Amino acid sequence: MSASRFIKCVTVGDGAVGKTCMLISYTSNTFPTDYVPTVFDNFSANVVVDGSTINLGLWDTAGQEDYNRLRPLSYRGADVFLLAFSLISKASYENVSKKWIPELRHYAPGVPIILVGTKLDLRDDKQFFVDHPGAVPISTAQGEELRKLIGAAAYIECSSKTQQVVQFFSFPAEDASLSSLAVHAY
Repeated sequence: MSASRFIKCVTVGDGAVGKTCMLISYTSNTFPTDYVPTVFDNFSANVVVDGSTINLGLWDTAGQEDYNRLRPLSYRGADVFLLAFSLISKASYENVSKKWIPELRHYAPGVPIILVGTKLDLRDDKQFFVDHPGAVPISTAQGEELRKLIGAAAYIECSSKTQQVVQFFSFPAEDASLSSLAVHAY
């Protein structure tokens, strides 16, 4: 097996869209039940792709406006961004192009972006929409359309609660530029 390679992956997106749950679910196979707003946190995971070990440094950031000046400090040296929005929040979907893409292009131009729709389990939950009449589901087609609009490398949908989450990132071992980034979900 060849030497380990480090990939810095930074998650961004509005507050409460499920960024932290996604990372906890991925790294520990558990779903946190309490919401605690993140200021900054790190997770780590190792994956083996094509015989190479890749250490994913997963950086969790705060989406709240209070952290607009602090958050970009975590962008330095990023190899890839996970840009998350909630599949049950039109506002978070709209903020991808209004807020997050301008911020990422300003502070980290050229870094690949994976667009992630979170809370997939709630999109088809009729009771959720009865209990939250203002919530609007975002379709897969809308997510793909947004991916094309912002030039993201990939679009995936996940549910941290049901463990339908990002399983691993596949980086061709010889491709240090990450230009042919692929994502696999289960």
